[in-house]
Amino acid sequence: MDQIELGKSGVRVSPMGTGTWAWGDSMYWGYGKGYGEDDLRQAFDETLETGIDFFDTAEIYGFGKSEKFIGAFAHASAAGSKTHIATKFFPLPWRFTAGQVVSALRGSLKRLRMPIVDLYQAHWPSPLISPETVMDGMAQAVENKMTRAVGVSNYDADQVRRAHARLARYGIPLASNQIEYNLLQRNADLDGLRQTCDELGVTVIAYSPLKYGVLTGKYSPTKPLPGARGGKFNSGYLERVQPLLTELGKIAEKYDKTMPQTALNWVVQRGAIPIPGAKNLKQARDNAGALGWTLAPDDMALLDEISLRVMDNKSR
Repeated sequence: MDQIELGKSGVRVSPMGTGTWAWGDSMYWGYGKGYGEDDLRQAFDETLETGIDFFDTAEIYGFGKSEKFIGAFAHASAAGSKTHIATKFFPLPWRFTAGQVVSALRGSLKRLRMPIVDLYQAHWPSPLISPETVMDGMAQAVENKMTRAVGVSNYDADQVRRAHARLARYGIPLASNQIEYNLLQRNADLDGLRQTCDELGVTVIAYSPLKYGVLTGKYSPTKPLPGARGGKFNSGYLERVQPLLTELGKIAEKYDKTMPQTALNWVVQRGAIPIPGAKNLKQARDNAGALGWTLAPDDMALLDEISLRVMDNKSR
C-alpha cells in the first residue's frame, strides 16, 4: 500500500488510519455494551492485515484506556512493530507550560509501552496556553526523541500559522492538522483552513469522516442514532441530510461499495487522511474497502454539490 508523508516530517503512513476514540470510551460510545476488548483486538489485527498501519489515539480517550489497548495489542501482535501511532496532548486547565507538554507525552508513552510515537498532536487550542508555548513543548519532545513529528488538532487558520512559525524556529515542520472533515462538515473548505494547510505543507487528518455514523446509512429520521449521538443528530437533522444520504447510497451501489466506503473514498480524493473508527472486525474490514479504487470526477462533483447544500456550516 502506498504511504503518505505527514507534511514534510519524513513520517509516512497508510493513506487511511483508524481512530480509536471509542476504544474504552463508555460515556459517548458505550464501550462494554455491545463491544469489548476482544472486539477491539480483532479490529486492530484486521486493520494491520489489510495494510492500514496508522492508529490515532489521545490521552483522554477512555481516560487512558485507548492508549493502553493499543500498547497491549501492538506488543501481542506479530505485526505490531509495523504500526505508526499518533496521540495527543490535552490542554487541561492546570497545564500552561512547555514542560507539561513533555510530561503529558511521557505519560502517554508509558501507557502505550513505547519509547517514541510517530506523531504528537495538540488536541485543542486553549486560551490558557498559547500555540507558541505548546509548540515549544512539542519541540522539546522531538529533541528528546519522544516523537518523530508534531501536529495540531482543531486549530483554525491563524493558529496553524502561529504553530507553524514557532516550530520553524527549531527547524521542525508542522506535520498535520487533525480536524473534523466529511461530506457533512466542510467548513475547512470554506473558511480558508484547507488553503492555509496546503500553502504551508500541512497534511489534513480527517476525524469523524463518517459524521459519527450518520454517513453509514444505518440511521434515518425514524431510526435515530443511539445514545448521546441521537441527541446531537436528531430526526430533524437526519431529515435535512437525507438527499445526500440517498445519493451516496446510489453512488455506492454503482461501484459495488458500501456507503461508508464511498464516503471515506470521497475524503481520500479530497486529499485528506481519514481516520474512521473500528470497534470490531466487520467495521475494520469495511473501512479497508474504501481504498484501492477511485470515485469518478462527476460523482465527486455531485457529492460536493449536494454536501454543500445540506451540511451544517455554522460551526466547526
